[in-house]
Amino acid sequence: MTTSLRTGAVLLTAVLAALTLACTRTAGGAGVDEPVDLHRWIAQQVATFSVDGPYRDPDQSERDTARDAFTAITGGDLARAEQLLGDLGFRTTHAVNKDGKPVRIYWADPQTGWGGLFVDPSTAVGSVVEVPHPAFDLNTEKLGLSLFRAIPGSLLLMAGAHRQAGGGAADVAHNDRSMFQVFSVESARRGLPQVQLHGFADRSLPGADAVVSTGSAPHNDLAVRIARELKAVDRQVCRAWASRCVGLEGRTNVQAAAAGDTPFVHLELGWGLRRDLADRDVVRDAIVRAWA
Repeated sequence: MTTSLRTGAVLLTAVLAALTLACTRTAGGAGVDEPVDLHRWIAQQVATFSVDGPYRDPDQSERDTARDAFTAITGGDLARAEQLLGDLGFRTTHAVNKDGKPVRIYWADPQTGWGGLFVDPSTAVGSVVEVPHPAFDLNTEKLGLSLFRAIPGSLLLMAGAHRQAGGGAADVAHNDRSMFQVFSVESARRGLPQVQLHGFADRSLPGADAVVSTGSAPHNDLAVRIARELKAVDRQVCRAWASRCVGLEGRTNVQAAAAGDTPFVHLELGWGLRRDLADRDVVRDAIVRAWA
């Protein structure tokens, strides 16, 4: 073989190796940013949730690893977080949303029912949006994603099973052994404000569009501002610190109980504020103004 042919063969081998690596990374969801429609991605996940679906609590070792992973995320070491969460069976997707915003999706093995985290890798984490009952509290997952995209530095924490799965253990808002609880507690320990989205049937509290509370957590200014902003756009709000809201105050919410002095808001929304995109945008904009 001549020198020029050898050189050409070496170059061709190198190109093929590079292409193989790129394809492997993309297929595995790591290393290469993939264009992803996040609304569709989430819809595909929650469409699989059912009462009979899988769910289990993490064991102590898995909780410890998840805490270390969350420390890595909030410290900006996403490569370390990906490795640790990978050890727990989470798949990482390096995504670019339709608006060009980069996103890291850490989603657990569906057989665990743990759900996952959505992180903006371009900025430090400064707050947490939580969706404990996706699909069950209809459209809260859509509003959660909209808030994640609208609040700079926010992290989206989403449950991964129907709330009645696992004999009811998948109701993460009332299960302090869940992976969801691990991430929420770590958020509170780092002083990250949390807003948790819920939904209620209109007949549960006639005349109210929303219930704003802090559960059993201390009263905080963020809750006051959210209530004020919703009232400013002519929505009827029951403020749990001022009125009785017929059991929608989130008093038994375990994330609120663990929040300590870190701001935590338990936000219940009637169907009228969750049904349509325009109404969800009203809620999103009110929360964004309150956050600012």
